[in-house]
Amino acid sequence: MTLDAAARRRLGRALTRLANASVDDVLALAADEPGTRARRIGVTGPPGAGKSSLVGRLATRRSQGAEVGVLAIDPTSPRTGGAILGDRIRMDELAGAHEIFVRSLASRSAADGLADNLPELLAAMDAAGFDEVLVETVGVGQVEHAVRALVDTLVLVTVPGSGDFVQAMKAGLVEVADLIVVNKADLPGAAQAAAEIRRALALVPQARGARPPVLLASIQDPASIAALSLAIDEHQRAGPAGPTQRRTDCARYRLKSLIERRAGEIVRALPDDAFDRPLAEQYARAVAQFAVSGSPSNPRGA
Repeated sequence: MTLDAAARRRLGRALTRLANASVDDVLALAADEPGTRARRIGVTGPPGAGKSSLVGRLATRRSQGAEVGVLAIDPTSPRTGGAILGDRIRMDELAGAHEIFVRSLASRSAADGLADNLPELLAAMDAAGFDEVLVETVGVGQVEHAVRALVDTLVLVTVPGSGDFVQAMKAGLVEVADLIVVNKADLPGAAQAAAEIRRALALVPQARGARPPVLLASIQDPASIAALSLAIDEHQRAGPAGPTQRRTDCARYRLKSLIERRAGEIVRALPDDAFDRPLAEQYARAVAQFAVSGSPSNPRGA
């Protein structure tokens, strides 16, 4: 199944509506997760690690015999609410690939490396019939654990000599990654960095089974992209987590993110003089407003 131009436009419009949907809109439109779900691959890592270019090459590789979609998330300006959407610029090579659908997203109010309403966006990709969806996180730091709840395989990307891997270890991201990639392997020190990571992993307690394999990759080396794709396939075949657990994790994240967004709306709507009161009173007022706004008979607190 390959999406034609009209189907791509329909999907694009649907994703725009979902990306812009308020909490109330999501609650009104909420539907059960479809029975058939695309395989989901998350790609995270620090800025400058080359995630977008790597995702582009990986998507091209995996689209051979499969319908692949890409959701690439960029940070939103706290002042304007907009985003540069630079991920799409670095994926321009995919523009002519009819087998691949690429959508850039602004993170909006999300502060976990993802985007508002991402579970709904992923469900729309499922409904469109994709075999696989790659999700590239914002990459603003090393605490982007949230994507773990939404994907089947999580790839952590780092680069030689950056020191970011140490930060990832401190933040615990290594403990939830399924694969670790030293990208830009054509740079000096890549093999040494991979060896150091493997030694470091030996010191990390593993709560989720075997330690993640460490691979070298470069967009200049097709063989390394093929090796990464094969490693993803092997992880998928091993069955990362049962379908029931994946659905539960996703549902938990979905509810939590909606509650956090509603809480943010309430705090932003409080008048300035509310913050002149003692903290306990501020908290009580916000909680009371949350209870009213979340009532089934009064979803907007009207």
